[in-house]
Amino acid sequence: MNIDRKLLDLANRKEQAKLGGGEKRIEKQHQKGKYSARERIEKLLDPGSFEEFDLFVTHRCTDFEMEKSQPLTDGVVTGYGTINGRLVFLFSQDFTVFGGSLSKAYAEKIIKVMDMAAKVGAPVIGLNDSGGARIQEGVDALAGYADIFLKNVLYSGVVPQISMILGPCAGGAVYSPAITDFTMMVDKTSYMFLTGPKVVKQVTREEVTADQLGGASIHSAKSGVAHFNFTSEDEAFENTKKLLSYLPQNNTEPPPVSENNDPIDRIDESLNYIVPEDINKPYDMKDVITTIIDSKDFFEVQPDFAKNIIIGFARLNGMPVGIVANQPKVLAGVLDNNASIKAARFIRFCDSFNIPILTFEDVPGFMPGTVQEYNGIIRNGAKLLFAYAECTVPKVTVIVRKAYGGAYCVMSSKHLRGDVNFAWPTAEIAVMGPDGAVEIIYNNEIKEAEDKDKTLTELKEKYKDLFANPYNAARKGYIDDVIVPANTRMRIIKALKMLASKEDDMPYKKHGNIPL
Repeated sequence: MNIDRKLLDLANRKEQAKLGGGEKRIEKQHQKGKYSARERIEKLLDPGSFEEFDLFVTHRCTDFEMEKSQPLTDGVVTGYGTINGRLVFLFSQDFTVFGGSLSKAYAEKIIKVMDMAAKVGAPVIGLNDSGGARIQEGVDALAGYADIFLKNVLYSGVVPQISMILGPCAGGAVYSPAITDFTMMVDKTSYMFLTGPKVVKQVTREEVTADQLGGASIHSAKSGVAHFNFTSEDEAFENTKKLLSYLPQNNTEPPPVSENNDPIDRIDESLNYIVPEDINKPYDMKDVITTIIDSKDFFEVQPDFAKNIIIGFARLNGMPVGIVANQPKVLAGVLDNNASIKAARFIRFCDSFNIPILTFEDVPGFMPGTVQEYNGIIRNGAKLLFAYAECTVPKVTVIVRKAYGGAYCVMSSKHLRGDVNFAWPTAEIAVMGPDGAVEIIYNNEIKEAEDKDKTLTELKEKYKDLFANPYNAARKGYIDDVIVPANTRMRIIKALKMLASKEDDMPYKKHGNIPL
């Protein structure tokens, strides 16, 4: 029958398309420790859930005899499926077809799934493994990239966008992941850079490897471009699934609530003693965080970049929260350029997708010095201030120890529309610490004193009694309550429950002008 021949032809075409660039090239991927484009989709999605778009698309280029080679899919696999039962759209670049290079038709496939994701309100995941723009297509390839960038921007804050870098990502291709919300990389097999090692050598005479220039460890620890660095693709897929578990489908939905088996009223006496008596002695803020959240399960974001501030996701009574916390263990928890930028972007993401912000504060101020000033600490610190001030989701702050100067203002203070602001009895809220303050306030008394050391000690104690405590701020209503540290979990959960229906208005505007 004619229909049988047509069905056989269809099956053969689909089988051919699914082989991509062929078994030999797929085997080369495996030898590099990389999966093929379709294997990656199978690893990421629920079994049997993938529905493919545009399998029969081919490029339309006729220059350089390109019409002689027109493989199906044109080097990118696109479609939708589910992760833990939740709808997601994705594209997976196929390095076995033209090195995963992007053509106009290839870009149109990606744009189609992005548009569909925005229409139905579901996350978009990009699995990147590409040599960049397809040179033979010239400006059409560049136009394709720019079309994708536009969609990234238009749908930013509408649906979550995640980029997984699973191979090379070079030239203009890097700007799409840079716009998306989270970027995942795999150590030793993925890299990102605007210009490769050969061009760098030609222009600057600097000799550098691809890994040294734009490897996962570089971007996760030095540049801050990558949010995560994993040891394998499998680890990246599992953590992408976990990340999605904290996120809503889109900006109109609340984040997904999970079942909670950790008692709401759990009291942990260790919190009463976690802050050292010596105000200059460090401790690990992660111990505070994990003690308070559900089941000690903290999903940290950018753990290797700007370690003096901590960001990440957790749950409280099953409700996802975004956590921002100073880390006294690193640089005393001071705010510097990188820490300010890191926290600001995370806060803005959480605000875009209705995720409450929980802030743990122990900050001695902003980092002083010419290095910070020359690199824009005023501008970058203002980014953090701007992010907290414009944020309209529920904001709960716990001042654990130091809250000095402008850093007190910036870290979700009452004055930046913090909703519920708690302090522990160990909190110190002042313009500056005792050492610096005494030198300024009591300068004349110190000069005239016979025993300067004794006078200094007495004056420092006097200053501490007046300002280095939470009660002066509490008297003015800037702190809602001074709480027993052991009860912090219960108090935060109650506050978040009360704030669940919160609405905050913003003045009419096209958009604010964050100090970029």
